[in-house]
Amino acid sequence: MIWFKQLFKIDSNVIFLLVVFLCLLVTGTAAALDGNEILLQVDRNLQPESYEMYRKLINVEPDGSKKEFVLYTVKKGQDKMVALFLSPASEKGRSTLRLGDNMWLYIPSVGRALRITSLQSVIGGVFNNSDILRLDYSTEYDAVILEETADKYVLNCKAKTSSIAYDSLKMEVDKKTMVPVTIGCYAASGMLIKTLYYKNIKDFGDDLLRPSVLETDSPLYKGYKSIMIYARINKKKLADEVFTLNYLPRVDELR
Repeated sequence: MIWFKQLFKIDSNVIFLLVVFLCLLVTGTAAALDGNEILLQVDRNLQPESYEMYRKLINVEPDGSKKEFVLYTVKKGQDKMVALFLSPASEKGRSTLRLGDNMWLYIPSVGRALRITSLQSVIGGVFNNSDILRLDYSTEYDAVILEETADKYVLNCKAKTSSIAYDSLKMEVDKKTMVPVTIGCYAASGMLIKTLYYKNIKDFGDDLLRPSVLETDSPLYKGYKSIMIYARINKKKLADEVFTLNYLPRVDELR
């Protein structure tokens, strides 16, 4: 009778440990993120869904000469964005509008908005219009995890449509901050178009801790480099009227 009780006790302990192990396994599996969930976190850690932002863009030539632009930008939801040139004087008052895949450039001296494409650049340099008027990554790409280490995720992000500037991205995400470190941007042929480097984590307030500098270079533009420096990013409620062609001459009123 004693041996039966001891056997039951041992079996009970084994069963208890198995139950605990299975619970931990299920919890760990539930907590694991997939690629698209990581991409959503990256988006929200880089910027609010709707915001206003001030930034400087710098184009660096092979000889070291520079050209600088200051932009005021507002974004609402997943697919609406407007950017206004504040300097240099030759560009002041120009504004750009993005609605999904459609983009326009308003030129005051012309008095109307002209259609532009994602692969063109309103400032020249390595950044194209898709970089300058960037929507959330999760809006344009589906992601899967290629690799995971103790301190980073490596995501393969595939464009949802052929109209997106890059066919795919290879994105390294820091696990601690859940923001990108580097992003390789590729054509459908597999050719590397450019690499983006996120640097200098800064506290922008309102729980927004993100890189304050974005640099890019390209094997297609040897010796050239472009830099984007973020000065201020704030949550802001915006009316849909702001994101229309008729509002482009009045964007400065938002400041």
